Amino acid sequence: MNEANTLGYHPGTTFIYRINAAAKLLFFLIVSVACMTTFDTRFLVLVAILSLLVFKWSHLKWRQVAFVVKFIAFFSILNVILVFVFSPQYGVHLYGAKTVLISAGYFTVTTQELFYLLNVTLKYVCTVPLALVFIMTTNPSLFASSLNRLGISYKISYAVALTLRYIPDVQREFGDIKDAQQARGSELSAKGKLTTRLHGIINIIIPLILSSFENIDRISTAMQLRRFGSKKKRTWYTAQLFRGTDALVVGLAILLLMITILLFQVNHGRFYNPFQ
Repeated sequence: MNEANTLGYHPGTTFIYRINAAAKLLFFLIVSVACMTTFDTRFLVLVAILSLLVFKWSHLKWRQVAFVVKFIAFFSILNVILVFVFSPQYGVHLYGAKTVLISAGYFTVTTQELFYLLNVTLKYVCTVPLALVFIMTTNPSLFASSLNRLGISYKISYAVALTLRYIPDVQREFGDIKDAQQARGSELSAKGKLTTRLHGIINIIIPLILSSFENIDRISTAMQLRRFGSKKKRTWYTAQLFRGTDALVVGLAILLLMITILLFQVNHGRFYNPFQ
């Protein structure tokens, strides 16, 4: 698989790369919590714009994230459709009003339901770009050392770093197994039937899982042989200091969270209701 297309750390020179890894993680987590706990459309639109701007400023290429974005978009759309199918009048119940756009019995489409589904979609737009930026602009080694500087155990810090490193490895192995299956005659392209492609994907996932377990065992054995975890502290080959810019990033995240709390008071709950 082309290295440029793998989902993992890609070196860059923009200011996003120079932000402390721990600060980026705190920003992502705090903003995600803020977005998940509110349904204020005004706030979600603001954060969605900020999220897309951060993605643009990182100068990531579309080909690097195309597969993941399409995968997430598919399940996001599926989620929105299922929310409507199982509860098409939920928005009416939430906002206490009913404006019928299309009358179709149980599946009657209302302005309130569409407004609720818009808020659900905005939550994905708020968080997915930030997650991609964090994964693809954060050096795992610097991230581990930054977490350790914040007082987190170096064992936990190193485990998180290994997880980030393993994402592109799994993607590469998936590509290698897929190529091997296609060389044996399995039809996995868009030209094949859906059932044939699903069967081929299953034939990829099983060896991928077995290979992953083998890699985990090999890494664990290598770390044990090097007596990893035998000391209370460790030194780091690379480290990243916490600077003023990083404090501003964390401060911005906390400000957004405080705005969410304020909106709870203004809206008398989680939901912004323009239909009152």
